[in-house]
Amino acid sequence: MILLLLSLTGNDILAKVDSIMNAPRDRESVGIMVLVDRNGKKKERKIRMWQRGEKKLIRFLAPDEVKGVGFLSLSDERMYLFMPAFKKVRRIASHAKKESFMNSDFSYEDIGSSDYKKKWDGKIISETDSTWVLELTPKPGADVSYSKLIMEVKKSNYLVKRVEFYGKKGDKEKEMTMKKEKKVGNYWTFEELVMENLKTGHKTIMKLEDVKFDQGLSDNIFTERNLKRYR
Repeated sequence: MILLLLSLTGNDILAKVDSIMNAPRDRESVGIMVLVDRNGKKKERKIRMWQRGEKKLIRFLAPDEVKGVGFLSLSDERMYLFMPAFKKVRRIASHAKKESFMNSDFSYEDIGSSDYKKKWDGKIISETDSTWVLELTPKPGADVSYSKLIMEVKKSNYLVKRVEFYGKKGDKEKEMTMKKEKKVGNYWTFEELVMENLKTGHKTIMKLEDVKFDQGLSDNIFTERNLKRYR
């Protein structure tokens, strides 16, 4: 086992990370999104999420000011936002993917992405007995908003513990920490994610509840038509 670990490259580890994240055929969960400003003031939102492969649908359930808003990601290049007040779907342009997702500290790119090895090359820059630290740099031609990522990965199960996001000028912009790992059936997941914006002092806490895997989710869930059908 030790020899096997020593022989892994950064890209090998990244492929393992992706395989763990995308192992379920599909997943469904309820989330509590807590927005915390630099003074500690909090706003809480409730969402429901569905995912199958790279397809994702997020619906806002509460409070009333965001109720009915929906986000659909079919790929890194095809993302859509539905605003009930305007009763229309807006496609997220490529140049807008770095914008804040509903005033949170996650961008549209952060929310939509689920396959690191597709756009990033990984290199091991340090390790301990329990973790690897990888530096991820964009593959040639990759449409990404960051100059690099620094990712800490657990050796025991290839779960990501922390990701640092660096801007085009090389400065660290954000840091995401995964907390409260849990095994549900055959799959590992997290009950809490924290994304902190280091420039504004704002952070977003995502608490996941009622996580279900392999529900046999239909193709019809992940369509523009369904995105607009929320009641």
